[in-house]
Amino acid sequence: MTDTTTTVKIERPRSQWRDVWDQFRHHKGAMVALVLLGLIAAFVFIGPLLWRIDPNFIESDPVKMIRLRNKGPTWDHPLGTDQLGRDMLARLMFGGKISLAVATVAMLVAIFIGTTVGVLAGYFRRVDGLLMRLTDMFLALPLLPLLLVMMFLFRDAAAAVLGPSLGTFLLIVLAIGVTSWMHAARIVRGEVLALKEREFVLAARSIGTPSLRIILRHILPNVLSPVLVAATLGIASAIITESVLSFLGLGFPPDFPTWGRLLFDGVDAMRTYPDRVVWPGVAISLTVLCVNYIGDGLRDALDPRVRGR
Repeated sequence: MTDTTTTVKIERPRSQWRDVWDQFRHHKGAMVALVLLGLIAAFVFIGPLLWRIDPNFIESDPVKMIRLRNKGPTWDHPLGTDQLGRDMLARLMFGGKISLAVATVAMLVAIFIGTTVGVLAGYFRRVDGLLMRLTDMFLALPLLPLLLVMMFLFRDAAAAVLGPSLGTFLLIVLAIGVTSWMHAARIVRGEVLALKEREFVLAARSIGTPSLRIILRHILPNVLSPVLVAATLGIASAIITESVLSFLGLGFPPDFPTWGRLLFDGVDAMRTYPDRVVWPGVAISLTVLCVNYIGDGLRDALDPRVRGR
């Protein structure tokens, strides 16, 4: 008598995020942008651990300082020095760290405000009109002049309370975040209006589930896709906005460089030393381009109609 044993191999179901990654990695532009953005992040965050020159170091000896001023690329200073003899490579690394930190935190502030307003407006009909009119009012405001006024009025007060660096950082983050949430709010509101009529939400409501639990368990996880796309685009917008503020001289102080501040400092010598504006300009443009391509890839990967092809 023969005993035959049949082994059945049970395949685990594929997760949604695995499908998203498979779709995302087929987007060549997004993958190239992801690699480039990783290299930029390594340059600004890991680079200072290897290149240990102080970005704000100025030679105390006047004669040595004059000799170090406006030098071209050398082995000691691969990107040259500025008008005070400070190493441009170290300042580019340090400036990138600040610019990316400002953009990320400002994006988080904007996404938090936009998601909160969008969920409340889409789920609770009685506050929809008020919140959407508030959103329309912010959309109608000239944002750049508003940012300039906010920086002009509150920069000195914030610096006096928290210090020049931290005060300016928090003020710029809040100013960009408070003026950049509107598009995320409109996107989230549209998604919530459709989701709250779905069967699983109606079923949760019919058994007496509190509104807060429905929002946290059923609504927010299903609006994550458009929020992620809006977040990537928000980072690109925040980088440009911070660069504009610093370029206009209303950003960080001179001893706290960002890419926009480096552009501002290099404008006066742009004809004589064009590399002073080329390097920070390339860094800003390349970072924004990478973030936009990643956002484009996420939008396609998170769209089930595209992912099913």
